[in-house]
Amino acid sequence: MPFKSLKIIEPILKAVSEEGYTIPTQIQKEAIPLILKGQDVLGCAQTGTGKTAAFAIPILQALYEETSNTPKRKIRSLILTPTRELAIQIADSFAAYGRYCGLKHCVVFGGVNQNPQTAALQAGVDILIATPGRLLDLINQKFIQLADVKIFVLDEADRMLDMGFVNDIKKLLAILPKKKQSLFFSATMPPEITKLANSFLNNPSKVAVTPVSSTVDIIKQELYFVDKINKNSLLLDLLKNRDIKTCLVFTRTKHGADKVVRMLRSNGIKAEAIHGNKTQKARQQALTNFKAQYTRVLVATDIAARGIDVDDLEFVINYEIPNISETYVHRIGRTGRAGAKGTAISFCDEHEIEFIMDIEKLIAKKIPVIEGHPFPLKAYYPNEKAASTIAKPVAQGNRRPPNRWKHNRTKKQAVVS
Repeated sequence: MPFKSLKIIEPILKAVSEEGYTIPTQIQKEAIPLILKGQDVLGCAQTGTGKTAAFAIPILQALYEETSNTPKRKIRSLILTPTRELAIQIADSFAAYGRYCGLKHCVVFGGVNQNPQTAALQAGVDILIATPGRLLDLINQKFIQLADVKIFVLDEADRMLDMGFVNDIKKLLAILPKKKQSLFFSATMPPEITKLANSFLNNPSKVAVTPVSSTVDIIKQELYFVDKINKNSLLLDLLKNRDIKTCLVFTRTKHGADKVVRMLRSNGIKAEAIHGNKTQKARQQALTNFKAQYTRVLVATDIAARGIDVDDLEFVINYEIPNISETYVHRIGRTGRAGAKGTAISFCDEHEIEFIMDIEKLIAKKIPVIEGHPFPLKAYYPNEKAASTIAKPVAQGNRRPPNRWKHNRTKKQAVVS
């Protein structure tokens, strides 16, 4: 099914073709016709499925076809997203697909001087892409009026809640016009997300594509059992492979990301970190260097990485295993995009085995264990009580510890970085 079969107008078809796209993804096939009909949409789609184009293309078409008699452009569509990186990525998509539509868009986010953003707003824009904090700030300063919004998009809703934006979202919903088309996208649909969606969607059409429990089949997954103290050595050993031209490394915390970067630099490897404590300029420069392959290793926390879209990224390394199973799927989804090949490597120490077990349950498959690497997991303690009553168990080589050693340590809550 080509894009033209979705009744997309010629200016957008031309732009999409120039971007190299001819066949829509599954979510685009399902969502675009519904949005063009003016229906509210509740979409469940993870990263890498083409979700941004699924709402950007019909929004551009709807606004292009709507004539406006006002001398100054007014904000007719608002896209709310959790991170600066994702906001910029969405803005780039609107620029690409809408290059022949004559519409203007603006992206606003915190961490930078607001003057360029307010200047663009005062000149008039049709489409606004924003993060919650800066958006509310500019509304309070009277730089933004939302009375003319006809299409509202809440993107990455689950990450919004993870980052504590639920109150900001509720404030914005109270400001927005009651009569509007609303589009809601989330990678997961836990009860709190469903409740939020029901609070403002009007009889929505539901679109669920590539559920979070299914990882992209083309991604090669590998699991290394390794003692925590040896993770640095294992990472350096893997990076001896010159086939790894670039790789994205995930840690759970900002402090952890900085430590890994310092270790890599001290060993002559060009590396940069990207996380919430970095300025927007530093984050964008790090991402630009990584895309240009000037930086070989980009070390990121989960929230900062949401929105990173790097063409032909072949390697993702989970330096630390996420304690939220769905996060694993989001992480490895940074590679293997658009049908390209990719490898996801995970380092698992004795305290992370339960997280791997949860991940394997979620994705309904065993992650292949790499045997015989130079830094095998030496020992595994199930818990303090067991350690005092049984001899210390020792895993042979780096094989998966037997099930009887499975510990029942209470999971920590998600770390927000």
